[in-house]
Amino acid sequence: MAQVLSLENFAQEVLQNNSVVLVDFWAEWCGPCRSISPLIDQLEEQYAGKVLVAKVNVDDEPAVAEEYRVSSIPTVFIFKDGIVVERLVGAHPYSEYENTLSKYL
Repeated sequence: MAQVLSLENFAQEVLQNNSVVLVDFWAEWCGPCRSISPLIDQLEEQYAGKVLVAKVNVDDEPAVAEEYRVSSIPTVFIFKDGIVVERLVGAHPYSEYENTLSKYL
């Protein structure tokens, strides 16, 4: 199960993390978000121990979404050493997430 992020734990879990973090910005009502959810879970399994996979519910955490200018969901960010290195907006095939992650490992 992906780490659930909030305003309270975002800095500690993502910005102060010295490895690669994938953050999925999503919402319950978002069909494309639900369609990529199994892909995000699969990435978490595949990269266990190498990548922290986390989720931000934009309805529950609007301040975090606003901070990262998330205006369309799903949006997936890749952070490396606390810095945004990639941003994927919309639903993408598994291979695209995989290829993007592998560039930073």
